Amino acid sequence: MATGIKDKVAILGMGCSKFGERWDAGPDDLMVEAFEECLTDAGIERNQIQAAWMASCFDEVNVGKSALPASMALRLPNCAVTRVENFCASGTEAFRGAVYAVAAGACDIALAIGVEKLKDIGYGGLPEFGSAMGPLNMLWMANMTAPGGFAMLATGYAAKYGLDINEVKRAMAHISVKSHANGALNPKAHLRKPVTEEQVLNAPQIAYPLGLFDCCGVSDGSACAIVTTPEIAKSLGKKDLVSVKALQLSLSNGEEFAYDWDGAHFITTTKASTAAYKEAGIKNPREEISMMEVHDCFSITELVTMEDLHISERGKAPRDIMDGFYDKTGKVPCQIDGGLKCFGHPIGASGLRMIYEMYLQFHGRAGDRQLKDPKFGLTHNLGGFPIMNVCSIGIVGKYAGK
Repeated sequence: MATGIKDKVAILGMGCSKFGERWDAGPDDLMVEAFEECLTDAGIERNQIQAAWMASCFDEVNVGKSALPASMALRLPNCAVTRVENFCASGTEAFRGAVYAVAAGACDIALAIGVEKLKDIGYGGLPEFGSAMGPLNMLWMANMTAPGGFAMLATGYAAKYGLDINEVKRAMAHISVKSHANGALNPKAHLRKPVTEEQVLNAPQIAYPLGLFDCCGVSDGSACAIVTTPEIAKSLGKKDLVSVKALQLSLSNGEEFAYDWDGAHFITTTKASTAAYKEAGIKNPREEISMMEVHDCFSITELVTMEDLHISERGKAPRDIMDGFYDKTGKVPCQIDGGLKCFGHPIGASGLRMIYEMYLQFHGRAGDRQLKDPKFGLTHNLGGFPIMNVCSIGIVGKYAGK
């Protein structure tokens, strides 16, 4: 019977490039920037890496259809390197591959790296997913945009709980203000200027009720992790290990197209988080989770995610948000590094960038963002659109073994 991966894998080292409009660097340069920090942090030689997983979503403008660019740019030791893509969950998917390989005993030390060079695409937002959506793309993709799809989530949420849309907009504004305040403290973030609630509420509309500051930006970046067993990590002199408590993935099966979907929540997040808590041994996430990095591609996504993660009660997330529950000084700080809102969303890198912040926090390296004695850190990625999506959940924390 499956027992999960709790405490079977430790993070040996992590690295992250600066995110932004990186006209100075190609995908290979960004990978090297993140990898060099990661390798130094891990304290190993690159020839000790036995397998690697590389995440990149848009092969047309990035590294191509294979993993060769990662192997060559990083001068990996002719080991197995696999390219993975799972929409916006791609970075966590690379991490999952490396973690599962170590947990299964297939290798001792594995690398996960993600990269995306979105500023080169020439779009103001993400390019169309095109054929990646398969036959369903022909049904609705031509008339769907990301802001438009997620804007319907906001109106659907307000309708379900009988809320005035302005109440939802004020909660979304608080989310943006909170994340920008955190991102201003992070030297690797793309956007580092605080904003006010008035600025957010009066910003140009993108897709009602989403304004400019309710949408994350487009950027370039890379992040990576090296993982191993706790025993090997300790043999290498590592102390205060950060271990993986759970990794869960849930994909839409088309149920959202049915008439009984409320259009106000994500089925996949609800299912993946429930499974992740079980794997990690977490009974009361509202009390036990110390910090979160969630997929705030739009501020409404963060709002409904608080409920799908079983942190806020259904229909009560706006109240918790306005009460400061998810602020830096709140009970469960969310987007403590600034989130997608301040980093942008270079798709292949985002999931690993989230884990990187958790890792820094556990090691006390987060500088002005540092939280006091975190226990569990949760990361959440959501890819696709509200009616068809991929959700990944990761939980990491201090190693509980001897």
